[in-house]
Amino acid sequence: MEEYQIEAQRKAEVLIEALPYIQRFNRKIIVVKYGGSAMSDEKLQKSVIADVTLLKLVGFKPIIVHGGGKEISSWVRKTGKEAQFIKGLRVTDEETMEIAEMVLGRVSKKLVTMAEELGVKACSISGKDGSLLHVKKKLLPDGTDIGFVGEVTSADPKILFDMLDNDYLPIVAPIGLDEHFETYNINADEAACAIAKAVGADKLVYLTDVEGLYRNFEDKTSFISRISVGEAEEMIRDGIVGGGMLPKLSNCTEAVRGGVKRVHILDGRIPHSILLEIFTDKGNGTMFYMDDDKD
Repeated sequence: MEEYQIEAQRKAEVLIEALPYIQRFNRKIIVVKYGGSAMSDEKLQKSVIADVTLLKLVGFKPIIVHGGGKEISSWVRKTGKEAQFIKGLRVTDEETMEIAEMVLGRVSKKLVTMAEELGVKACSISGKDGSLLHVKKKLLPDGTDIGFVGEVTSADPKILFDMLDNDYLPIVAPIGLDEHFETYNINADEAACAIAKAVGADKLVYLTDVEGLYRNFEDKTSFISRISVGEAEEMIRDGIVGGGMLPKLSNCTEAVRGGVKRVHILDGRIPHSILLEIFTDKGNGTMFYMDDDKD
């Protein structure tokens, strides 16, 4: 068999492997939280948007929720200030909030442009639009006030359903309003979790800078490809998971408990990691599911 025929056959096998997943998730909503290194690398940006575009074109209903922490910090420094963090959360005064809203808006429009270049209608909004994300001021456990950082109290998905029904790809910046209509920055992981629950997503995908979940991060043989929420919550209680993975793991379990059928942690540094996870039998990240649902 000629080399080009072998390559063509391999591609055909990949498409056949993807077929049952395309059939299963046709017209289903998938929320993609886009952040980490994948946002700062031009090639990875294009890879992520290409993945989401393909999902849309084969019948999924994707929604992107993006971060922008590195760009916000860069713009804060341009004003002569230094970004401040307490326990991983950005201290956000009024000036920093204005910068964050500006930067997140720029990020949204860039992602819209990339999607439009691939032939998909996209529209950027923030959690302020259509009263999508309602928040209250987030305080640290010891009561420390970190400024205009919000904790989502509720989500109204009507604007997202309207956009999906009109064949748009929604791209959401994690900003919300409190009961007094003050603007707050929201952790993008938390915003994605709240949105996924509100729209009844079949899948929530977190793109991160790690391969997924490990029982012992120093031992690469301890990688976990599938885990129930009960097992994940036990790992949290036992203190097995810590650092930056802890809040992400909590968001994963909360999303599944809130009705999202599958939650995935993927390495956004791997090109097309979304497609590898969703359309192949093996996958490439960690998947969370309800304890009594093993399909």
